[in-house]
Amino acid sequence: MNLGWYFKMAWRDSRKNRGRLLLFMSSIVLGIAALVAINSFGENLKDQVDREAKSLLSADLEIESRQPFSKEVRQFFDSLGVETTEEIGFGSMVLFKSNNGSRLVNVRAIGKGYPYYGAFTTKPEKASVYFHSGQDALVDKTLMIQFGAQIGDSVKIGELTFRIAGTVIKVPGQSGIVGSVAPPVFIPVRFIEETNLVQRGSRINYSLYLKYPAGFDPKLVAEVIKPRLDQLELEYEDVEKRKQQVGNAYADMTSFLNLTAFVALLLGCIGVAGSVHIYMKEKVNPVAILRCLGASANQAMNIFLVQIFIMGSLGSIFGAVLGTFIQYVMPSVFAEFLPFDVDVAISWKSILQGTATGITAAMLFALFPLLGIKGVSPLKAIRASFETSEKSKQPWIAYVLVVLFIIGFSWMQLDSWRRAVAFSAAVILSFGLLAAFARSVIWLVRKYFPYGSSFIIRQGLANLYRPNNQTLILVVTIGLGTILITSLVMSRQLLLDKLNISSEADTRPNMIIFDIQDSDLDSIKAVTASNGMPVIDNVPIVSMKLHALKDIGVSELRKDTADGLNNWVLDREYRVTYRDSLIDSEKIISGKWVGKVNGPADTVFVSISENFADDMQVRLGDAVSFNVQGAIIKTCVGSIRKVDFQRVQPNFLVLFPSGVLENAPKFHVLLTRFQSPEQSASYQQQLVMRFPNVAIIDLNLILQTVDDVVKKVSFIIQFMALFSIFTGILVLIGSVIISKYQRIRESVLLRTMGATRKQILGINLIEYLMLGSLASLTGIIISVGLNMLLARFTFNAILVPDVLPLLIAYLTITSTTVVIGLLNSREVVNKPPLEILRSEG
Repeated sequence: MNLGWYFKMAWRDSRKNRGRLLLFMSSIVLGIAALVAINSFGENLKDQVDREAKSLLSADLEIESRQPFSKEVRQFFDSLGVETTEEIGFGSMVLFKSNNGSRLVNVRAIGKGYPYYGAFTTKPEKASVYFHSGQDALVDKTLMIQFGAQIGDSVKIGELTFRIAGTVIKVPGQSGIVGSVAPPVFIPVRFIEETNLVQRGSRINYSLYLKYPAGFDPKLVAEVIKPRLDQLELEYEDVEKRKQQVGNAYADMTSFLNLTAFVALLLGCIGVAGSVHIYMKEKVNPVAILRCLGASANQAMNIFLVQIFIMGSLGSIFGAVLGTFIQYVMPSVFAEFLPFDVDVAISWKSILQGTATGITAAMLFALFPLLGIKGVSPLKAIRASFETSEKSKQPWIAYVLVVLFIIGFSWMQLDSWRRAVAFSAAVILSFGLLAAFARSVIWLVRKYFPYGSSFIIRQGLANLYRPNNQTLILVVTIGLGTILITSLVMSRQLLLDKLNISSEADTRPNMIIFDIQDSDLDSIKAVTASNGMPVIDNVPIVSMKLHALKDIGVSELRKDTADGLNNWVLDREYRVTYRDSLIDSEKIISGKWVGKVNGPADTVFVSISENFADDMQVRLGDAVSFNVQGAIIKTCVGSIRKVDFQRVQPNFLVLFPSGVLENAPKFHVLLTRFQSPEQSASYQQQLVMRFPNVAIIDLNLILQTVDDVVKKVSFIIQFMALFSIFTGILVLIGSVIISKYQRIRESVLLRTMGATRKQILGINLIEYLMLGSLASLTGIIISVGLNMLLARFTFNAILVPDVLPLLIAYLTITSTTVVIGLLNSREVVNKPPLEILRSEG
């Protein structure tokens, strides 16, 4: 029998069932649409990164330093004919003169020519050019809106007052989400000294942007410029490196989103498997007849395999077309997270991949019920009442193929076998938990069936376990969708609860003042007290660099690429403090804390945080030397601490004992607490006016900013979760409608025996009310459990779920299930039993 015969038989068999075949194959449409949309968007994003690479960096080469660039460095680039401009960036308070509003911002003092590449979008359009000619500033649009500022108003930065010359709409290489977290204010770099904000101990970032002249020899970069920068221990970034970093970041994002789309596809495939299972039960007699006519078991199975292939292809193609249209919406969905506009184009590669994935998934999941066809005996055609079907001896093939498919797809997205196996295990475990719960419900209802209940309740509950029940498939599909939505809600609640300090005890700080110089500390304490605010803590902070590890110098460690040390461990500027005791966010897990050094001859025992000790590759007793403004301090690792860095308070990787750093150059961090927004505003205005060099963090404002960011991230996750939810609804509709052809005879039998229209609707109401409740409650219970574990082991917190969102999710999902189920029952209750029996005959 050739392939044409299979197609002809499949076509003939489908004549009365094409609507049903298309219905259950529609389950995979949204999963494929999501995959194609995300992959197409990812391809377009990758192409855009390649096109916008220079604008992302704003130059051909960017050099970064914590110290001002020397004349030697500037003269070196002048000798090569390279054009340069600079930027000095730091966090500082600004004061809007129109309403005395103040806020911590990212001050960026830039030179003329910035940016060399990319669009610096302002309003007015040319403000980024002419603001260099006067004592002007460019202010981020979010700040302008927040403080009701207008162009022409004044803003105080440090000891200088600037006129607002324009509003910053878009900054090259910066996404909207970054601007909302740290809104920038631009000033000409020539005014930086007059602001008096660059002081010893302040955290300042110096950047030098380079633009190569036309015809510049690339060999000079590799053979002259980069070796010289390495010699000077300056960090730098070129276009290729920035392109790789940005490309990798967005590739990780699209991979994550693809995995969420893949979950939607798997849900649809579960629906395919369930629907095909019901469909195949109707085909037992036709298969038995074919077996009597000489067809083999494999030939009979192949006829239906062809049907599934055709329907899977149609569903995948339609999903790919839908996904191609959806991708045009993606740039607006991700606009806040992108530093540029994305030009959308059709990606044939993504369409082919999505279509192939859909067909493969549909075929694999349909194998489970299709293999049952091989157990149909020819005698079934003549002894249907006595002959039982044999179970297929090859179900393991389908399981193995499905598991390999899930792992393979995960590996393609994550590019790591370990992570692919972990993700696949999590998916399979989730499906397994839901399936186990559903089967437990079926067993419990059957075992403890309420025989004394009313006729309607008994019939409705019996539908949960009788043949052709929908309990398993609906609990799995709707339950997983519920997990996605409720987990998102609880994760957001957990994060905000962790950060929210406004409802804590009165001893908790909700304002942090940092960059306080020694000479200003007593005065700031006095201002704090005069405003009726307590000084909860005063933390001295000393900046230093790593000098040696285990008596091996940093320069030698940098050359040894085989030691496995990260460069950031060797190159970073360390901010440390000193004290004689631990605080409540710290706990010694190894060694002993020595809180005081009594004399110069005593060994200085420092305490290292747990994770950082692993990064430094040090253990108890190892020698570590630090460079403090040219002075070398030798220390020994005396203890390892577990530090809760998620606590909103100063925490440190390295902790010194008292008696060592008291005379070192330092600045202070002061923690206090305000009782009202009015008190906070008045206090901040006084500090900014008298001490313009200090920076103030209002933790309530930080909480609000984090909440805004979380909302934006949540929107994207919800957008992707909708594919799973809608897929679950499609599976629900398909399962209900497909099962109608099985249930209709039973309902007609009840009608024939005298059951009323109201009783039939009541039976269906009980069944779908139980199914919706079980599906949503199962998802909610699993979600609460997972998030409690997340809270306990990741955030070291106790999650108390907000009942209202969970109740809304339960009611919404349950009512949707009931409505769909009752709408499906209309045909049975609205037509005479005889008419239905004749149509079925």
